[in-house]
Amino acid sequence: MRTPGEFHTAHIPGSYNVPLDTLREHRTELRHHLDEQVVLICRSGNRAGQAQQALAEAGLPNLRVLDGGMLAWEAAQCPVTRGKPRWDLERQVRLAAGTTVLVSGLAGVVVPGAHLVGTALGAGLAFAAVTNTCALGMLLSKLPYNRGPKADIKAVIGTLAADRA
Repeated sequence: MRTPGEFHTAHIPGSYNVPLDTLREHRTELRHHLDEQVVLICRSGNRAGQAQQALAEAGLPNLRVLDGGMLAWEAAQCPVTRGKPRWDLERQVRLAAGTTVLVSGLAGVVVPGAHLVGTALGAGLAFAAVTNTCALGMLLSKLPYNRGPKADIKAVIGTLAADRA
């Protein structure tokens, strides 16, 4: 359920990467290759919960979500396959939001109304907290730095089909 960049930075050995947006597009196709032994994993559990709901709507109601996601897995010192290190999206959001607020606040001294950019960003972050979504995080996940190798859904489905045979 993680972005390709997140997955390639650290993942559980033997796991498959199916980003949440890809899963939504291919959930009916995936349903034919999954059973109750599937554990959905993301960074903290939020996206995996969304994936569980999407797959339940496609007819797979008994899937599990790894409580606490990769953060909990790594905290428990369980095995992890590591790749190129990247900043977490949450850290990138904090950097982008903090820098924007700082710059707009400083610019507000010279340019009247510039501080309102920071105010708008604060409103967006409050909305993100209330709705448990993050538009800025979704936008940052689209940057080349965060993409990593594209998730190959056909290869994942092929492997799942071969494993079930």
